[in-house]
Amino acid sequence: MNTIITKLSAALLTGILILLAVYSCKKDPYQIGVDLLPPTDTLNVKTTDTCLVQAFSVRQDSIRTDKSGSLHIGSIADPVFGKITSSVYTQLLLESEGVDFGTHPVLDSLVLMLGYAGHYGDTLTPQNIKVYEISEDFSYDSIYYSNKTLKTYPTLLADRDFVPKLSDSVSLFGKKVGPHLRINMSKLSNYLGNKILYAPSTALASNTAFLAYMKGLYIKATPAGNKGSMLNFSITNGLSELVAYYHNGNDPANDSLQYSLLINSSCARFTHVDHNGYIDASQDLKQQVLNHDSAKGAGQLYLQGMAGVKVKVKFPYMRNFGLGRSVAINEAILELKNLETDTSLAPPATLVMLRQDSIGRISYLPDYSEGTGYFGGTYNVSSRTYNFRITEFMQKVIQNGYSGHFDLYILVDNPITSVPSPNRIVLNGTKPLIPGDNSGRLRLKVTYTILH
Repeated sequence: MNTIITKLSAALLTGILILLAVYSCKKDPYQIGVDLLPPTDTLNVKTTDTCLVQAFSVRQDSIRTDKSGSLHIGSIADPVFGKITSSVYTQLLLESEGVDFGTHPVLDSLVLMLGYAGHYGDTLTPQNIKVYEISEDFSYDSIYYSNKTLKTYPTLLADRDFVPKLSDSVSLFGKKVGPHLRINMSKLSNYLGNKILYAPSTALASNTAFLAYMKGLYIKATPAGNKGSMLNFSITNGLSELVAYYHNGNDPANDSLQYSLLINSSCARFTHVDHNGYIDASQDLKQQVLNHDSAKGAGQLYLQGMAGVKVKVKFPYMRNFGLGRSVAINEAILELKNLETDTSLAPPATLVMLRQDSIGRISYLPDYSEGTGYFGGTYNVSSRTYNFRITEFMQKVIQNGYSGHFDLYILVDNPITSVPSPNRIVLNGTKPLIPGDNSGRLRLKVTYTILH
């Protein structure tokens, strides 16, 4: 009987110690509880950063880009990642339903306005945008991904070369308005302007009828030859619209009329992203993402937003952590170091780490529920690092808490929230290229308690 009681007491004590170890790490990520243990017990607290980590870069298939609050249009010729070009498909909505343009409207000009909201890259590089009319129906209620395309009519409606002016206000009829890009849609032809002004009354009666009559516009960026930038255009600042300037030929008094077709949050819209197959990327990147050479991840790793490149991470021997002993993970931190010092293409402000099971379902790690301050993923400018605290996840791994197969991925774009970002970064791999320099390697640092 005493033996049974002793075994039960030991099991109970072990359980309490595990709970205390996990709880202390969870509530205070910077305390591992060593100062709370008797001096003789601190010998059981260990720290290691030699756990085997395998990491390599892979292509991200696509990301959802519909219903975004901004439109990404532009192109960057990146010396590492090659060319990336982003274009937009968008509907146009009537400013007011049931509009009447008069008996003989005459088009003066048709101007597409896109309000600037930010950029990524070099805005001194000239950009080129071409505009086409969409010929295929698409819907606000549908889901669209970055690799989706729509059919368009072959007629080129606009061809605009420009250098972005993101800080310069624009004088419009003597009134200063915010910085925006203006594209003359009637320079090549009056076709689209006349299609609007001479639309049948049934097509102008409602937005539903108008969208059946005119599907929308494809705003296509031309791939950059050198440098370039990704431009962010807002659909919430009231500056993004297609404006028809016209007069009534039968009424000389009405010689300066205008009507707007709106690009706003009620429009169906999505971004199409083209990475040009990464044929212009660096050889090392191509080896990883095109030739699937996972060993190259030991040297350096690549991350790119806009459905670009993600990093796959594996911990092949973590299930055997502790070598058969009972272990509680006090803290597990995955450390990543920015390899680049050139800030012309800024690193992502945050990264995300997700788990994907064998049938493609994605989910957050359990540590994510503790908040960003605990979980991490935010870029530290001074140390040029990202840290992810994955303590609960690792504790579950060593306890065989995951029954199915899964993979871990680090990404710039979070496919759950679907907010595309053009930022990119090159990280140190698990064995940096500089001999003897292990300070910046991708590593897992684990602090743990040996219970028995």
